[in-house]
Amino acid sequence: MMTDTEPIEIFSVIRERRSVRNYTDRDVPDEALRAIIAAGIQAPTALGLQPWQFVIVKDRGLMRQVSDYCKPILVEKIGEEARSGTEEFLAALKSPGFNIFYNAPVLILVLGAQEAVSSVLDCTLCAENMMLAAWALGIGSCWIGSAALVQQNPDLLAALKVPADHQIVAPLIFGYPGPLSPKAVRREPQVTWIA
Repeated sequence: MMTDTEPIEIFSVIRERRSVRNYTDRDVPDEALRAIIAAGIQAPTALGLQPWQFVIVKDRGLMRQVSDYCKPILVEKIGEEARSGTEEFLAALKSPGFNIFYNAPVLILVLGAQEAVSSVLDCTLCAENMMLAAWALGIGSCWIGSAALVQQNPDLLAALKVPADHQIVAPLIFGYPGPLSPKAVRREPQVTWIA
């Protein structure tokens, strides 16, 4: 039971967490991955449906295949909708050595049951819990939304063992962070109070 006077570590985890795009080669222990998923499934879920499943990918070759499949599609999409700030990412995508998973040792796909109307929202909440839990364990993470493009490739979907009745909601990478650049400062939010 929590009291008003207890320090709550979760606030510092929330403040300090950032998207990590630089990883060491150190493996993430299976017990840490289980703990991260265990935290994920504590997320709110509409009607208690818990529409999630998880695929843990440690096969770097398969991750490279997924990256190589997604990169040209991304180049085309970004080229059509070029916005300020996309130039650096577009240049990286055109580099043969670039991997959309930033050479992270683990990819976890958070899958949502297609029949559950709340699936995307529930799995998104689950994914955020997972990223916060990872940071609390000293493990970095990043949501690689563009990896969901792999759903257009039946062979890669089969290799990733994604069931036909599920969709990829959150492709999350995990690993121990290498040197990090400073976290972007958050703008003050616009808040309207109605009393």
